Amino acid sequence: MRKLHVLLLVLLCSVLLCSLPATALADIELQGHAVQGGLMFGQVAPGSSISLDGNIIPVAQDGRFVIGFGRDETGARELKVTTPGGEVINRSIAVKAREYDIERVDGLPPSKVTPDPAAAERIREDARMVAAARQRREKQAYYGTGFDWPAKGRISGVYGSQRILNGEPRRPHFGLDIAAPTGTDVHAPADGLITLTHPDMYYSGGTIILDHGLGLSSTFLHLSKILVEAGTFVKQGDVIGQIGATGRASGPHLDWRMNWLDKRVDPEPLVAD
Repeated sequence: MRKLHVLLLVLLCSVLLCSLPATALADIELQGHAVQGGLMFGQVAPGSSISLDGNIIPVAQDGRFVIGFGRDETGARELKVTTPGGEVINRSIAVKAREYDIERVDGLPPSKVTPDPAAAERIREDARMVAAARQRREKQAYYGTGFDWPAKGRISGVYGSQRILNGEPRRPHFGLDIAAPTGTDVHAPADGLITLTHPDMYYSGGTIILDHGLGLSSTFLHLSKILVEAGTFVKQGDVIGQIGATGRASGPHLDWRMNWLDKRVDPEPLVAD
């Protein structure tokens, strides 16, 4: 008799749960780091719409999404989810601050600090091409395979560091530098679509942009060889290029950068042990 009562109770609970609207069971799943330069990966009910601080962000058909935080972001961010049934879920995310390495270099010739007019125009054209490539945002979460190191070598530069040249603060370094000999293979750290290749940009030299979906992309700089074409889908581990010292580089290394929409984020936490 007791077993029958337990069975009836289980059946009753199942009926009640099934009778509730789907929105009553909705929630936001988040994993990652709410820190300057960090990324968080989320899951909501399929068909939901999401905004961060009032700005609509991409969501995959299965409800996966990603959000990121810029190098200097502070305070709280407001994440809002509207489910297919109309339920609104709000989540406040406090972004933690980080400390960055700052290096001062004085006595440099002016030509090493400020590009000449011809170089400046080339830099602007490079920036236009990169911006256009990043506007193409796949609606699938290709990053779902996870991330692996794109190359093996010594870490020679980190995200967020900054140089002050002749007393003038320069743009922070937004990548993870991996020093290795010229010709070392560079692998796709996760699945994605190649959206740009260029053999010789002013600053970055041989350059590849790889779209991991939902606004998240990797950029690989200073390559000696590019082994893929724009429009190609690659799988994690595929060889896409080779390390070099092209562009403005003092020695052979890979500068691996990541963007989420217009925010520059840190790739290292995705592969750190």
